[in-house]
Amino acid sequence: MANRIFGEEQYHHHHQQQQPKWTPFLTKLLADLLVDQVLKGNRVNNSLPNKAWNFISSEFYKTSGLQWDKEHLKNRFALLKRQFALVKLLLSRDDFVFDESTGSVIATDEAWDQYVKEYPDAEDIRTIGCPIYKQLCQIFAEDSMTNGKHVVCSSEYDDTAAVCSPTPKRRRRGVEASIANATFEMAAASKLRTTALMQLSSRFSLSECIRELDRIHGVPEDVYFAALESFNNQSVRETFLSLKCDMRLAWLQWKCAKS
Repeated sequence: MANRIFGEEQYHHHHQQQQPKWTPFLTKLLADLLVDQVLKGNRVNNSLPNKAWNFISSEFYKTSGLQWDKEHLKNRFALLKRQFALVKLLLSRDDFVFDESTGSVIATDEAWDQYVKEYPDAEDIRTIGCPIYKQLCQIFAEDSMTNGKHVVCSSEYDDTAAVCSPTPKRRRRGVEASIANATFEMAAASKLRTTALMQLSSRFSLSECIRELDRIHGVPEDVYFAALESFNNQSVRETFLSLKCDMRLAWLQWKCAKS
């Protein structure tokens, strides 16, 4: 009896150690595989057929060496869909902008604090951003733009292809429309990002930093000139202007001493 209990404990311990852990690399790998299937027209009724999931599982295993079952990958797919909806809602606000180069969502601390109060799940987006947002747009943009009215399918992967167009020509048109929709949405998001970045840039301009620096009394000359040189870095300007007024001089002195 004791041996059996000990064996069960070993099994559960081993099972816990084998629990899948999603990393940014693995998440991007899955997203890229999903994009590939969507662009091939293998998404039907906002989901993928079993043959497509079998292919994704196989390719996922070849690249990562992890043989995870389809259900686990599907659960991640559902989570990515919720993440896309959250980021899309976030970026619909004027005070948030997506930085494609870093995958981060840029906003003031005040805007983030208010948003996280309304949507606590957004805290992760605030911390790590959404580096795969471009892929998510390609995977889920059709849902947001057509509400499921436009369906892309492929009889090669789906046994219920009768609900879609039976002709290859129409399937090709469906794929082209899906790509066009995703491209249009990314172009619109890029335009919004450019506008917002310009607004943020003007808020954290060199002239604004110098203006605020001149308002501080008792700035040592060496600190003053070191600050002017540091203001060539945008991140330094953002940090300086985001600090409370009574903390700016201490921060500049610390940064000057550190450099």
